[in-house]
Amino acid sequence: MSIDSLGIHLGPLYIRFYGVIIVTGAIAGGYLASYEAKRLKLNPLFVWDLLTWLLIGGIIGARLYHVVTPSPSMMPAGAPNPYFTDPVKIIQLWRGGLGIPGGLLGGALTLWIYTKIKKESFPIWADILMPAVLLGQAIGRWGNFVNQELYGLPTDLPWRIYIAPQNRTPEYVEHSYFHPLFLYESILNLLGCIFLLWINRKHNSKLIPGDITLGYFVVYPSIRFLLEFIRVDSSRIATLNANQTLMAIVALASVVALIYRKQMSKQNTS
Repeated sequence: MSIDSLGIHLGPLYIRFYGVIIVTGAIAGGYLASYEAKRLKLNPLFVWDLLTWLLIGGIIGARLYHVVTPSPSMMPAGAPNPYFTDPVKIIQLWRGGLGIPGGLLGGALTLWIYTKIKKESFPIWADILMPAVLLGQAIGRWGNFVNQELYGLPTDLPWRIYIAPQNRTPEYVEHSYFHPLFLYESILNLLGCIFLLWINRKHNSKLIPGDITLGYFVVYPSIRFLLEFIRVDSSRIATLNANQTLMAIVALASVVALIYRKQMSKQNTS
């Protein structure tokens, strides 16, 4: 057995820390979701039956989003999308990354199909899962630390992180220390998880199924929108920051949806 900075060699088998961290986050999220299901007197085993399918759907969606919106460092000026010129790279998850917006879409589609098959309520189970998703994301972001990716602009702050030259983007190759953007998002995701759990307990009688899910789509996109201001190598569509623009649209649409649902609920009870 030997260990390097990215994983562990066990004979011919190579276990990457990135994958271990992602799976750890998924399992931690599963435990939280099953606890919430039990608290609400629902079957916690439903979560564990669902978890593998969510992982598969989420990873496929996340990878496809990344393939369509690769970071600028992967596409020098005038260069074609590397995944379109060499499609084999699409399945090489250890080269490149995963896009959370695509992962959420893939996971949501998987959950919708699964709840339809099992004749369960999609909004109720989505509300149970969304705080757990934030917990999983908070843990999973440490995979970016291992891979030395998802860092911010250069900084001299005491909590700065060192990025090896080969992992720096061309415009910042002369800099050594950067904002630990992965850490910022990890902490904020954890706080977002706690906030949604608190809302679900404090105001449960006032909530409509789907409200916690919409709350997630306010909280997480807001986090990503703000952090994109200091992120380097952000994915772009034309001149727009792809993630930041999408997150702003999703957060605003979710706020409008929450307000509309509350107004309709008041009218129906008056």
